[in-house]
Amino acid sequence: MLDPKNTAVAVIDIQGKLAARVHDHARVLLHIRHFIKAAEAFSLPILWSEQAPDKIGTTVESIKKLLEGKVKPIAKRTFSCWGCPEYIERLQKINKRQIIVTGIETHVCVYQTARDLRAHGYQVHLIADAVSSRHEFDHSFGLARMRDEGITITTTEMAICELLKTADHPRFKEVIANIKAR
Repeated sequence: MLDPKNTAVAVIDIQGKLAARVHDHARVLLHIRHFIKAAEAFSLPILWSEQAPDKIGTTVESIKKLLEGKVKPIAKRTFSCWGCPEYIERLQKINKRQIIVTGIETHVCVYQTARDLRAHGYQVHLIADAVSSRHEFDHSFGLARMRDEGITITTTEMAICELLKTADHPRFKEVIANIKAR
């Protein structure tokens, strides 16, 4: 069960033209935006990565607007965020053991990051409706492989409700209004 005191969010490589090419991209970007807003409501730290932004482009504007000024993107060349020393440094600084993962592509950067986080002792919760790949087939196999490797597969609404725990939570109305808007 997610605990807001011990949770951070990874927003992985939602960039340039690639973001528009992933399967069901409009829905995926919507869920990522909703989850970023929920993370803000719970004051969860966010780790924001960009894969080779000089080649692929920067984060899409709708996501960038939510993150800019609050967190700085971490440029990386490795598919796994774990292969980037700056990412590991920021992760260790925030000192959270549960990592909620969103981003693209499910079967490459998302998979390798989730796998490496789990291998280093983190509890990884993958938001299945906030990740995607260019091909649905790759996305499905990425999800299956992560589940096989012990990564918790969840949804935006399920994870948000785990963080809320109760309808009496002081941010309940704000967070639920965001969920209903999808």
